[in-house]
Amino acid sequence: MTRTIFHIDVNSAYLSWTAVEQLKKGAKQDLREIPAIIGGDQKSRRGVVLAKSISAKRYGIRTGEPVANAFRKCPNLVMAPPNHQMYREKSRMLMDYLRTFTKEIEQVSVDECYVDMTSVLGSLHSSIDAALEIKEGVKKRFGFTVNVGISSNKLLAKMASDFEKPDKIHTLFPEEIQVKMWPLPIGELYMAGASSVETLKKLEIKTIGDLAQADPELIALHLKSHGRMLWEFANGRDQSPVQAEQVEAKGVGNSTTLSEDAEMLEEVYPVLAHLAKSVSNRLQKAGQKANMVSVEIKYFDFKKISHQKQLGKPTNEKDVLYRTACELFEEIWTREPVRLLGIRTAKLVDDSEPEQLSIFDIEIPKKMDENTPTREESEA
Repeated sequence: MTRTIFHIDVNSAYLSWTAVEQLKKGAKQDLREIPAIIGGDQKSRRGVVLAKSISAKRYGIRTGEPVANAFRKCPNLVMAPPNHQMYREKSRMLMDYLRTFTKEIEQVSVDECYVDMTSVLGSLHSSIDAALEIKEGVKKRFGFTVNVGISSNKLLAKMASDFEKPDKIHTLFPEEIQVKMWPLPIGELYMAGASSVETLKKLEIKTIGDLAQADPELIALHLKSHGRMLWEFANGRDQSPVQAEQVEAKGVGNSTTLSEDAEMLEEVYPVLAHLAKSVSNRLQKAGQKANMVSVEIKYFDFKKISHQKQLGKPTNEKDVLYRTACELFEEIWTREPVRLLGIRTAKLVDDSEPEQLSIFDIEIPKKMDENTPTREESEA
């Protein structure tokens, strides 16, 4: 059966939720209708733009940039402070409402989720009708708007919901990707971080369509497994299920919330080194090695992303974990401020288990007697 997946994303969530609360308390202006941002004190760790109105975007204000820069671009900008407790309550209300349609919901951040509508569409007619009912219901009940992306897999639903905003419904089924997705800049492909985009542009790959039609072996040569995954995404391929309940990974890991949001690689590397050492010590203490390493990033706006890699052979060495974590981070980092970093290992094996060596791991013996091949003979 072909699945029907919705990706539901609150439009400029922090700003919208703040505007709704202000209007409830008698505010005369709607932050969504004027140049406005949600941000913090310029000297604090939240001194960046967390959300912006459409009017603010016209001034070139970007999410993640310092508040001071935003005010230089628009001196008349209105700023409100964040209220994360209120955001969590708004998020809970939204998810509770969505569960009246189906329990098959995977929440991926405070303001977005995937919804598997496959089993309930029969009673709600078409997917467009269902999306419209949800979208209008949210607006009527809560006073803020959402975008709904519709497709047969999570990737394409996510891409669809990022099309024109706000308060829109978009479809992106496999038969539509050549027209709707392929012309987009490569940087708009999900999981295409800044480092990957730079590499792809050097290969003259400027659009998602360029990547989709490129030789996957060439992409993998330059970006390894992440490049192969991006090529799959560019062709609209994604089999991951909507996970209604958080699956606890069987592995060893560690994460840390940074004292200040990291904005440069030089700030990230020491944190990853510390985490790699911690995870390595825990693996060695448990007498285990890992075949899989993943890196988790939580950005300043609490959106999460993770990326994993299968290792060539199991390890519990901190240097290997660190190098792998750095590689994974650079592949997916969007250059936005980072609030939390994590390293997790999985597919654990006992460190006493025999290890399968590749031909490059085998030490070639020196000549011991006339029956022992020479190094040259063994290499041949």
